[in-house]
Amino acid sequence: MEVFIPSFRYEDNDLERGYTVFRIEVLVNGRRHFVEKRYSEFHALHKKLKKSIKTPEIPSKHVRNWIPKVLEQRRQGLENYLQTVIYENEELPKIFLEFLNVRHLPSLPKAESCGSIDDLESEEASKLSHQPVLLFLRDPYVLPAANGNQTCHLLTAVY
Repeated sequence: MEVFIPSFRYEDNDLERGYTVFRIEVLVNGRRHFVEKRYSEFHALHKKLKKSIKTPEIPSKHVRNWIPKVLEQRRQGLENYLQTVIYENEELPKIFLEFLNVRHLPSLPKAESCGSIDDLESEEASKLSHQPVLLFLRDPYVLPAANGNQTCHLLTAVY
């Protein structure tokens, strides 16, 4: 599993003060999805994770959200936080997987998963790639008609 936080945006709301939303990119078994979380959700996750695993430092809670440079530092810090949790834990807590909206993670030993993640992704990608399929409009062993109609068409199908 890989996670990145490629971007963030400021959300202005009439009911409460504006806040920043971080867009998390999650790659699992060759599949990609995105989750959006506020800093307060990261902070709540951190408090829960501390009870069961050793956690890295989380960026400071108190910053001026409207300063782009500070927001970029927070984005980098949160990305590093998620990546460190993944790297340092053989088994990821259910609460962490739920936070990233990951339903199923294959259980591989850490040494094997580190060494073969590229193999898994390429194997998965080959299963999902376009494969040629032959479609016969008539019996391929019978000679074609004199008018030159083809008996075989090449199609591309997705599996």
